[in-house]
Amino acid sequence: MTFSKHAASIREGEKLPGTVRISMSFLVVKSFKNSPVSRIARIFLIAALLLVPDSAAVRVCAQTASTVIRVDASQPWREPGPADYDLKFAIAPNGDTLGLNARTLTLNGKPWLPVAGEFHFSRFPRAQWEDELLKMKASGVNIVTAYVIWIHHEETKGRFDWQDQRDLRGFAQLCAKHGLYMVARIGPWDHAEVRNGGLPDWVMKQGPTRVNDPTYLASVREWYGEVGTQLKGLLWKDGGPVIGIQLENEYSKRGAGAGEEHILTLKQIAVASGLELPLYVVTGWDNAAIPPHAVIPFYGGGYPDEPWDGSIAKLHPAQVYAFRFHSRVNSDTKTNPTGDPPNASAADQSSLPYLTIEIGGGIEDTYHRRPVIAADDIGAQVPVMLGSGVNLYGTYMFQGGENPDGALSTLQESQETGYPNDLPIKSYDFQAPLGEFGQERDSLRKLKVFNYFMNDFGTELAPMQVHAPESTPDNPADFSIPRASVRSNGDSGFIFFNNYVRGYAMPVRRASQFEIRLPSGTLAVPRHPIDLPSGSYFIWPFNAQLSGVTLRYSTAQMFTRIEDAGLPTYYFEALPGIPVEVALDAATVKSVVTSSGQVTREQNAIYVSGVAPGLDTSIDLVSTDGRHIRLVVLTQQQAEDAWRVRIGGAEHLLITSAEFSADTDASHGRIWLRSRTTSQIAFTLVPPPAAPLKASLPLTAADSTAKFATFSAEAASWIDPFEYVQTESAGIAPPVKIGPALDWRPHGVAVAPDAGTLHNAAHWSITVPAGSMSGLSDLYLRINYTGDVARLSAGGRLLDDDFYNGKPWMIGLKRFLASQGPSSFDLSILPLRKDAPVYLESATPPEFAPNGQAVSLEGVTLVPEYQLEIDSPLR
Repeated sequence: MTFSKHAASIREGEKLPGTVRISMSFLVVKSFKNSPVSRIARIFLIAALLLVPDSAAVRVCAQTASTVIRVDASQPWREPGPADYDLKFAIAPNGDTLGLNARTLTLNGKPWLPVAGEFHFSRFPRAQWEDELLKMKASGVNIVTAYVIWIHHEETKGRFDWQDQRDLRGFAQLCAKHGLYMVARIGPWDHAEVRNGGLPDWVMKQGPTRVNDPTYLASVREWYGEVGTQLKGLLWKDGGPVIGIQLENEYSKRGAGAGEEHILTLKQIAVASGLELPLYVVTGWDNAAIPPHAVIPFYGGGYPDEPWDGSIAKLHPAQVYAFRFHSRVNSDTKTNPTGDPPNASAADQSSLPYLTIEIGGGIEDTYHRRPVIAADDIGAQVPVMLGSGVNLYGTYMFQGGENPDGALSTLQESQETGYPNDLPIKSYDFQAPLGEFGQERDSLRKLKVFNYFMNDFGTELAPMQVHAPESTPDNPADFSIPRASVRSNGDSGFIFFNNYVRGYAMPVRRASQFEIRLPSGTLAVPRHPIDLPSGSYFIWPFNAQLSGVTLRYSTAQMFTRIEDAGLPTYYFEALPGIPVEVALDAATVKSVVTSSGQVTREQNAIYVSGVAPGLDTSIDLVSTDGRHIRLVVLTQQQAEDAWRVRIGGAEHLLITSAEFSADTDASHGRIWLRSRTTSQIAFTLVPPPAAPLKASLPLTAADSTAKFATFSAEAASWIDPFEYVQTESAGIAPPVKIGPALDWRPHGVAVAPDAGTLHNAAHWSITVPAGSMSGLSDLYLRINYTGDVARLSAGGRLLDDDFYNGKPWMIGLKRFLASQGPSSFDLSILPLRKDAPVYLESATPPEFAPNGQAVSLEGVTLVPEYQLEIDSPLR
């Protein structure tokens, strides 16, 4: 026991006390006690272990150490107290009631753990809003958060533009149509990587901003008044979807007319403008000004990388992968012992629930720093933040976009306008789960698994209290101690675990077992220690109530729940490298029938072990009170490919590798499956449909059992010639300029090239024939290139741009193709200089020519997006 305790608390390369190393040596020798190894051999073994370097001793010991993660959750559950907030306008005309206490939001009196996703409507074509909202809803989002960016609507003083993709009212109405709640983030200052943080240029020229200056406040009154007019009749009190507004953003000014005084003034103006809502929120990080009783802080989790950082090298491990037991804004408890921001006391943190609005769903590349985000970079944050006590999970961005055209200037953040970073002029893709053109990324599926879990089990999770393990890492860079948390209510709860950190290899946690002290005693999960792989992260239930059966624990993650002809079916996700074991309380189970694995009984528990994940596998239970329950363990890929749908009034899981969206709540519902990899679209329905399916393409039944049915359809293959030809060769790109230093960033960073450097770019002409979209849902231009900045234009108008990061550039052409005749585009690529001070995370560094430049076009292809539409009638 001494060995495992010390081995679990030492980082690789850190020195061990000599006495600890001796105890390790004798522990190893003790294992030879009853073996034929001679006494002389044992002496030599002791000497060898004492002579090895300290770091080597740690590595040797770590390979044989067990990992026991102890958590004391035996304290009585504490009823949450009242929230320190003046809640008004909380009852909708139909009687639905929003509320909150010190720990959770509530909906109609029940704990509510909603999922929020950021979507900037003014950065996306209006014609495609509905499809994107349906994608968000299908992936488990309940609340749409949206900046309402002042400069997008009043670029010229007195000229408000609420038309087309700037139509706030139309966007809110679509949210209402599809049962999505909305939080409007109305500024006046938003940031959002937009010009002036969203303040129009004319506001900047008037005088002081973001303080109680009379001229500034007069303009804010007009702005809030316009927003109030747009949302009239769409607020919660009116039966509408808008449940809250955010005032300002990342606001930490102090002094006369600033700080809490300014936030209170903004709230007064908002209420006077008709914006009477239950939730008035502010962002809670960066030493934010948070006037008590009047507003609710929405926190951020952080981002997988920090492209605003001045470094052009790999950064230290990000905070988003370490649990927060002492603070809602900081996981680095070693450098910040209290863990609390200057404005947040322990009392503040216990009087309002832990709600978030900005947990990174990706990151926007800046000119000087260009990280490439992977799906697990996003997925691994979820158990960390939920395990830290989060009771509203808000992803920023969930839906990428692009800046609209400005009448007076471009609308991106830039160093030229006094802001810290240079962003692309048009693209705000953010490497988000839903990309700039609506493309679904792998990170969407990672998030969707957790979103479904929150949708289905959030009522149980939300009231649960957080318990830290006995040992926790010193800081986000400490990999020596496993990262875990427990949330519980009495004897039931969830284990949260993360062994993933972006850009760093985490150790395998050998022979791991959780020991959780509960009011009724200690629970070991699993019953026998197992290895937890490097890169794994999960949420495991314990003592969960499943329709009359008590699930003692599962080493597969709870995913979702559906009713199949009155049979409640609980779906779990198996994780690679972790054997599946389900433990049940024998006192609640009358019978167990499993199609995979072994059933054993030990004392008061029933164990189903060796379960092979898959659609054919099920564990059928009958509770002691006669209820039937089914447990199904899906593979990780099946869970990520599974979507909840209703067909003919019945609930199903639809499993497909194709991109998915659905509107199955409409009177004549639809499901859309889209593919850019193949013209064949396949899917599986669990359970099988009760009646034949109707679809836009002929369906072929590929496989069918009592548990599931598989179908496929073949779209007409698409072959359409197109042309691209180089029209200009690249010149010599000018040296990269360096911007000014800032008080928080002591050295300047690279400045993006201005439009005047375009004559140094290489140019290609691309022609797409008329009618190329026929039979397709979209047509993508895939550009494989090497360079610095790439731009796509038509008729002299910039359509989209990209900072090279080693990934192919994908552009959805549906919004850009001419309605008649062929469409012509100009592609320009500015060479990347070898001496450019930019951070490229690409696995394959660019090859530079003898002139010190890299510029090439490896290929341009048109990628068709095929679509299958399936009817999903309510009955």
